[in-house]
Amino acid sequence: MTPILVLDDVSVKLPAGADRSHAMANVSLSLAANEILCVVGESGSGKSMTANAIMRLLPGGVAIDGGRILFEGRNLADVSEAEMRKVRGAGIAMIFQEPMTALNPLRSIGDQIGEMFEIHTDLLAGEIRTRVLALLDEVRIPDPASAIKAYPHELSGGQRQRAMIAMALALDPRVLIADEPTTALDVTTQAQILELIRDLQRRKGTAVLFITHDFGVVAEIADRVAVMSQGRVVEEGTASAVLGNPRHAYTKQLIAAVPPLKAPPPRPLSSDPILTIEHVSKTYRTGGFFGRGQRVTHAVKDVSLVLPKGGTLGIVGESGSGKSTLARCLVRLIDPESGEIRLNGRDLACLTREQMRAETRHIQMVFQDPFASLNPRRKAGEAVAQGLVVHGMPRAQALARAKELFGLVGLDPAATERYPHEFSGGQRQRIGLARALALEPDVLVADEPVSALDVSVQAQVLKLLAELRQRLGLSIVFITHDLRVAAQVCDLVAVMKSGEVVEAGPIGAVFGDPQHPYTQALLASIPGREFGLERVAEQQEG
Repeated sequence: MTPILVLDDVSVKLPAGADRSHAMANVSLSLAANEILCVVGESGSGKSMTANAIMRLLPGGVAIDGGRILFEGRNLADVSEAEMRKVRGAGIAMIFQEPMTALNPLRSIGDQIGEMFEIHTDLLAGEIRTRVLALLDEVRIPDPASAIKAYPHELSGGQRQRAMIAMALALDPRVLIADEPTTALDVTTQAQILELIRDLQRRKGTAVLFITHDFGVVAEIADRVAVMSQGRVVEEGTASAVLGNPRHAYTKQLIAAVPPLKAPPPRPLSSDPILTIEHVSKTYRTGGFFGRGQRVTHAVKDVSLVLPKGGTLGIVGESGSGKSTLARCLVRLIDPESGEIRLNGRDLACLTREQMRAETRHIQMVFQDPFASLNPRRKAGEAVAQGLVVHGMPRAQALARAKELFGLVGLDPAATERYPHEFSGGQRQRIGLARALALEPDVLVADEPVSALDVSVQAQVLKLLAELRQRLGLSIVFITHDLRVAAQVCDLVAVMKSGEVVEAGPIGAVFGDPQHPYTQALLASIPGREFGLERVAEQQEG
């Protein structure tokens, strides 16, 4: 097949003072029509920089300093910005990782998709609306007539990602670049987006460059794979060859880091409960006056669960299932409207705010996005020491304890003097763990603590959690939409759907022989399962 897009020995130089001189070094890749090439690697490997170089969307101070980027025979590295604007969208389109950031919050979805036609075509307003409705229907957004008027915040994560795909496909581009488009999505939504991209590629003959760090996604969608590390392509080949018989040590390491879906042998659990949740409910009411036209959402509905001392209880489900709302109820970031939450026998649900403040030392939370939960203006050590100071420890002693906690979670104690932006994603998650552990809690509530991390960093954080559980006697409530992760870290699991627990029990039993159709559907949606990625990972580990 004749390639549509060719990267020929491309290098991208970084500004002086960066960790390395080049974000991309002598990268050569090719992409043909009707083909999906997955570019895989960890954060900093150069995979997203490859996409940005093709689109000529490089940040300030970063520049292409060697090689050619040939699109239909023309070198994009040399064309003017005016010429490049004609290529973007019409010739090569891009789906960005985070649609909420990429979409304008002040403009409707219809306006933003329609802008593609306004800029690149002479279509009239009525024709543009017809095209936009057809695109929304093509990417399977329910009720396109309503969605066209909706603003980004009014759509779910999966719907926003579909809107981004519709925008990218508006002008029938020959090449589609998808930069981590499914990273933050739950398994069923992820499966739908992958199937949508694959279906559109087949029907339209589009060439797709798919960037990901998830080998499950690679197994599900790729025709060919290129593995990147430190700005270089270290391995390339067909998906079956790279996954089934990886040659490079880095590729083997990445595949081995994929958590298997099969749970390890069960650990003995204490018969004493440390946290008991009984008939907890939380309802949200939005819109309307005096109850008229009000929308009622039962975010958590009559949930009862038990966490044994020293155990890990996983709570899994799709976005909107109620798992994060339940987590916030447990630490009283939001108040449940009914039910009991007994920690060591004391009902947290009925405590006043002042009483709960004293009780927080016994139950702490690790948040999904450590960067958003850390104050960018405060040093990392101060963030960890803050809880200790609030609970009466002198500041100097608290900062000394913060250094000890940095060592406990595998960070350099001297790094307490650095600010959050100076750490990687995995390191920031370790800071979040250190902050939560500062008060020596009995229960740790971890809300999606590894969902945005590379597989190898994810494996390190999960190993750290297991070690801390063993060493400190922690009991953990682990919220996740990643069933592979749940299988490896949880003793017990509760599956939530529409605010209710539909199935619960030991992780091996629930995942090994799921009884509820929803649990069965979740497990069936895991990317790479049909390929036998667990078997491949086990072989690499062995």
